[in-house]
Amino acid sequence: MQITASTVSLTVDDVAASQRFFTTHLGYVEQAAAEGFASLSRDDAAMDIVLLARGTEVLPADQRDQHASGLILAFTTTDIAQEEKRLRTENVEITMPLRTEQWGERLFQVTDPNGVIVQFVEWVTSPDPGNA
Repeated sequence: MQITASTVSLTVDDVAASQRFFTTHLGYVEQAAAEGFASLSRDDAAMDIVLLARGTEVLPADQRDQHASGLILAFTTTDIAQEEKRLRTENVEITMPLRTEQWGERLFQVTDPNGVIVQFVEWVTSPDPGNA
């Protein structure tokens, strides 16, 4: 088997709000859209995103009313401090400020209008103990 792409499907209340968030702030581009549906992608290796409105019949019956909660959409990036600064200047609320974990992971989080947590990660070789 060869996997040619990866996509995460998120069930949200307001597809248009999440679509605007991902296209405006995270560089995604709409590939297809219809009522209660949007398919987003990027030119780089990032995961594609499909947004589905809660209740959509394409979802299994026992999952139609669920929401994309308890999920963290994580992107490994470079120059994470600059990325946090850029998002702040775009008035995106930083819901977890930039920090460094003891195992060498630098990260921060934002939350989209539907409550989807988006985490940005950069791995460092020697964590700064004063930043943890």
